[in-house]
Amino acid sequence: MDELAFSASAGLTLGVEIELQLVRAHDMDLSRDADDLLARLSKRKLPGAMKPEITESMIELNSSVHADSAALMHELEVMRQAVVREAGVLNVRVCGGGSHPFHDWADRRIYPNERFRSVVERYGYLAKQFTVFGQHIHVGCPGGDEAIYFTHMLTRYVPHFIALSAASPFYQGEDTSFQSSRLTAVSAFPLAGHMPFVSGWADFLEYFTTMKRFGIVASMKDFYWDIRPKPEYGTVEIRVCDTPLTTRRAALLAAYAQALCAYFLTEHPREPSRSVYLVNSYNRFEACRFGTRGDMVDPYAGARKKIGDDILETIALIAPHAFRLGSSELLEELAAGVRVGESDAAWLRRRYAARGSLADVVRDACTRWEQGS
Repeated sequence: MDELAFSASAGLTLGVEIELQLVRAHDMDLSRDADDLLARLSKRKLPGAMKPEITESMIELNSSVHADSAALMHELEVMRQAVVREAGVLNVRVCGGGSHPFHDWADRRIYPNERFRSVVERYGYLAKQFTVFGQHIHVGCPGGDEAIYFTHMLTRYVPHFIALSAASPFYQGEDTSFQSSRLTAVSAFPLAGHMPFVSGWADFLEYFTTMKRFGIVASMKDFYWDIRPKPEYGTVEIRVCDTPLTTRRAALLAAYAQALCAYFLTEHPREPSRSVYLVNSYNRFEACRFGTRGDMVDPYAGARKKIGDDILETIALIAPHAFRLGSSELLEELAAGVRVGESDAAWLRRRYAARGSLADVVRDACTRWEQGS
């Protein structure tokens, strides 16, 4: 199938997509200014790409393809500065975070393009409720079989990426008690969850062909899986991360994904196991609810452990690969945050405790994004 021909890429290259909140300066609620902001950005010569998303209250930053996380971090900083500058002209503020703390989903307006209209026609109100904000990480794969292998192997680490990126503790004006509430919006879609246990690219093609023949999917975009192969890019795509509050955090998460995939590709440490999927829902919930303090089941060891402990063990395990990729300091920065229980969700809760107003929490998140720190 030409539409699923796997465009082999240089192994372990890196790219990200980051969905950003557009906020009204006067009251910190979500704005409807995506079209005007994108029009201004289109007149500038910038790296990567800026795109619309499902509602007019958000835009998506797409990076270029990079060999290392340092170059990615630099590019994201250039893009961040441009977005902040042009948004300011429109009296719009911009922030990260996986959810807006108090917007009313019913007030959202779908961005006017054909794909988003088709999403509304099929999924109804779920489309507006999908005004949540995530970071997607792409890692280059030499071929389709490697993409399937990466997808299976990365599934064991889904709770890591959820916990490390958690930045959506508030939703619809309430403290959800979750570290990441964003994924509950994604889980409502019927084709969310995880890829089936296919053995390789040929097996995946057979699965996709069957689903298309049944009329369930038209393209890979119809799968809202936590991790999925992306044949047109030649990558595997990790989709469980909340949008971080800073571009630096976004680059740290990408560096972790790249080092993990280097470990898989170089050492081939394990074979895929169905048991990973038996515990996936439990591990995923624990990470969303409790972050690094949550429990997870290691299906290979048959043991329970704290997610934070497992992250620290993994960072130590993949340290030689991070060193070769030039990302040792970034992974150590992640580890240091885990050791002290730091996260974007914790930062947002501290701001609410100090300020007593969710509008001020958004204001502080905007300031943090705009200052780049």
